[in-house]
Amino acid sequence: MSDQRVMLGGIGVCPFGSDAELLDYVDHRKGILVAVNAEKIMNADDRLRAIINDNIGYCDGAGAVKGLKRKGAKRVVRIPGCELWLKIIARHYKDGRFYFVGSTDEVVAGVVEKLRREFEGIDIVGWRNGFIAGRQQREALIADIEAKSPDYVFVAMGSPRQEYLMAEMQQRHAAVYQGLGGSFDLYMGNFKRAPRLLQRVGCEWVWRFVAQPTRIKRIGTYLRFARRLYTGKL
Repeated sequence: MSDQRVMLGGIGVCPFGSDAELLDYVDHRKGILVAVNAEKIMNADDRLRAIINDNIGYCDGAGAVKGLKRKGAKRVVRIPGCELWLKIIARHYKDGRFYFVGSTDEVVAGVVEKLRREFEGIDIVGWRNGFIAGRQQREALIADIEAKSPDYVFVAMGSPRQEYLMAEMQQRHAAVYQGLGGSFDLYMGNFKRAPRLLQRVGCEWVWRFVAQPTRIKRIGTYLRFARRLYTGKL
């Protein structure tokens, strides 16, 4: 694909036509991979928009895909972030160095152990939980990443905290970064993704509301997004 981006609500999104296209693109460009969906488009502040626009925003949500298609990007597809990080690892575990941040000590240690079983010889240079208390711990983490020089850093802390942290890391160490939200817990089987049918028809967000009823308070964001999408105000 070209470097031409499509703007949605002030966010520049790369119209990748496949996950392989995104993987090839990232092989030649270091930066922060940011999953773009309806919530991120509607809720992003100026700081988050700047981080995405300076890096690599990709369609993680069906709403973002629909938005890009309405603006002429006909080949764009949805690329779930919870699958993308594992595809990056599968492509580069023999030649890359990896660092993991997020979730609890138990979960992130389990992620490391499971990855070492599934990807024999993977070079994991560091990991820690996502509960970073204060500037001192934040600085210690960034210094450790700078010292260990990983090629790929995965941060599972939820948006926008993970993007803010990755932007700080990026200033000190150039690498490929990806924010993962709850993907570590998903990988460890602590909760399940939507059935394949809902994934295929772009309704995985419905499953999230069913599986996590507390999310229902966020449905207003999706409705506001839909109104702006279908009235041409994105």
